[in-house]
Amino acid sequence: MIDETDIRPEKEHYFELLAQQVIKNLQKRKMNGQYVADRNQAVSAVLDMIPPGVVVARGDSLSLEQIGLLPEIIKRDRNKLIDPFRTDGDGHWTDTPEVRERMMRESFFADIMVTSTNAVTLDGKLVSIDGNGNRVAAMIYGPGKLILVAGVNKIVKDVNEALERIHGYAAGVNATRHLLKHNDEIFRDLPCVKTGGCVDCRHEWRICNYTVIIEGALPKHKGRIHVVLVGEELGI
Repeated sequence: MIDETDIRPEKEHYFELLAQQVIKNLQKRKMNGQYVADRNQAVSAVLDMIPPGVVVARGDSLSLEQIGLLPEIIKRDRNKLIDPFRTDGDGHWTDTPEVRERMMRESFFADIMVTSTNAVTLDGKLVSIDGNGNRVAAMIYGPGKLILVAGVNKIVKDVNEALERIHGYAAGVNATRHLLKHNDEIFRDLPCVKTGGCVDCRHEWRICNYTVIIEGALPKHKGRIHVVLVGEELGI
């Protein structure tokens, strides 16, 4: 009997079509992309791109946490992992601010960086906004290879829609995540946390300081960026 309430197959079909369109346009911009159906396949896809012995860095990314990538890298015990975002059982940062800052700088010299992007446009542009800037800086230049894991929920029509999505939704939710999950009180008074909306604030702990739009790559960097689009809702 047909279950009219279950539209997962329809959504999977729709999002795969969108993902394939994105992948085609990424390739035109000298970036690579692939579509996988779920988080388990995403982990396998990323691990397949990490050779033994190379240094791997991670940027702050809820998507990586949700797919369980980092424990798998550690379990394989084949790579040094630079992780400035380790937390204890209560969500507090494990390392001191000084050590975390050093690891963020060290990440620029990693062989591979794994993280996510805030939005992917249908025509193959990657749009990301940072408060600290370490993630987007390494996305542009530094690590030899950049692997981005993004759920299909991050696919948007164009750059304008990407910026609206980030400012109007993702930034506020992410700041609230750091407040509630990581006990970061510095975010409590951000307007987006207090009101749920963006006012283009000038708060000293503004989470939207650095906006990066990756539109392509030089020939010598062709294929450096690899986007794994996952047929699930991941991240923020």
